[in-house]
Amino acid sequence: MTVTREHTDVETAVLAAARAAKEAQPALARLHRSQKDALLLAMADALVERSTEIVEANARDLSAADASGMEAGLRDRLALSEERVAAIAQQLRDAAALPDPVGEVVRGGLLDNGLELRQVRVPMGVIGMVYEARPNVTVDAAGLSLKAGSAVVLRGGSAALHSNTALIAVLRSVLAAQGLPEDLVIGIDEHGRDGVDVLMRARGLVDLLIPRGGAGLIRRVVENSLVPVIETGTGNTHVFVDASADLDQAAAIVVNAKTQRVGVCNSLETLLVHADVAERALPAIAPGLVEAGVRIHADERAGEILAAAGVASEPATEEDWDTEYLALEIAVRVVEDLDAALEHIRAWSTGHTESILTADLRSQQRFLAEVDSAVVMANASTRFSDGGEFGFGAEIGISTQKLHARGPMGLTEITATKWIVVGQGHVRP
Repeated sequence: MTVTREHTDVETAVLAAARAAKEAQPALARLHRSQKDALLLAMADALVERSTEIVEANARDLSAADASGMEAGLRDRLALSEERVAAIAQQLRDAAALPDPVGEVVRGGLLDNGLELRQVRVPMGVIGMVYEARPNVTVDAAGLSLKAGSAVVLRGGSAALHSNTALIAVLRSVLAAQGLPEDLVIGIDEHGRDGVDVLMRARGLVDLLIPRGGAGLIRRVVENSLVPVIETGTGNTHVFVDASADLDQAAAIVVNAKTQRVGVCNSLETLLVHADVAERALPAIAPGLVEAGVRIHADERAGEILAAAGVASEPATEEDWDTEYLALEIAVRVVEDLDAALEHIRAWSTGHTESILTADLRSQQRFLAEVDSAVVMANASTRFSDGGEFGFGAEIGISTQKLHARGPMGLTEITATKWIVVGQGHVRP
């Protein structure tokens, strides 16, 4: 590969940013909980006070998004209003109200030889976040990282460049006003994709990298990073309507899971319906989807039932079972039984969130036990698969891997631990 002067400049700048964050982090690690909470509350107030300029910066990103034909779901993630800025600020207040995990004793005790042993939670150090077109993640990641005692390096993508720049400027101004290093929160959006490549190689400066976005972004980071990664997977989520399901309840849950907010990873993408109830369930569920403007991709049997009920659909292809739409589209399939539903989910799920709608306790217990996803539900919308809904405050992402963290990641999941050993002149025999 030919190394250009431009690439060299990017490498120098990104490594300098990571080094600055690392050097700033000890100042944060010295703070007590009350000081960190006061910092987050001051940041929340500043975001609200400066919401007009933040929304104006976001409007520049939205204008560029419209010109490029950005998909509706992605545009929804990108868009900010004063109400959304206020909601983002509230996430910081919620995080401030949460217990501080740093210093928590995980386990320990007095050993037989008299040594005092404790495993305690400690800050991760420097956390790198790579994400796309989601300015709310800028604040969520910064707030949670700071509360957990870590500095954060943020790369939120060119589509949200102006929004992220404005948000980071607000956060850094509060850090300075509180007498803390501004580089506890630092952005590298201006360095583009090359900047991500450098961040992925910044082992020793960055302690953890968390990608949050589309499948392509996540795969690129997981496959190329030298820095340890927590993988936040895509959300090809499923709802299975069992033969015993309450159909009124099922209709409400499916419409909520698909349409309450489409551009998020916990929105419903594939609906599976038990064959024994399909002729009643699909006509009960489909009108709500149609009214919300959802485009239905149906397998042959589902298409026949929908057509008989006067509901338009288009034939589903194998690609539809593998698609995270993030839009007003849904794949629908009639399956013979619970076994067939489980088989479909095993074949196509990304391991994010799946839900069964049933009144049969045995079916419920089997589904909850056999589905190997980060979050498995019964008789609930997949939209509840969320750190805020779980009581974690803001989440930094939803992990679909199995090591270190799985499911919605709050404060605890972005800390590490260390062992503290206290002796009285002990030597090992």
